[in-house]
Amino acid sequence: VRWDRVTRTCQGLGTTAATTWYKDGQRWWQEGPESLTVTESGTYMCDRAATGLSSPVRVLNDWLVLQAPAQALLEGDTVTLRCRG
Repeated sequence: VRWDRVTRTCQGLGTTAATTWYKDGQRWWQEGPESLTVTESGTYMCDRAATGLSSPVRVLNDWLVLQAPAQALLEGDTVTLRCRG
């Protein structure tokens, strides 16, 4: 959801100081922290010499639209809500 924060943690062998972060295929942070909080859209990966490159994680920073029925509801009614990106 827009402006929500996502925290990535790079797990694996080696020291945390040996962590390199990538965003959209480009080196983003070398000798970075083990955990990183991001708010920007992109595809993130981390790398540790002893473990190798992580699988990519795609983060989308976009609005979601909550869809609710157009009918009137009363307390206790069952309702289905849907999120649409």
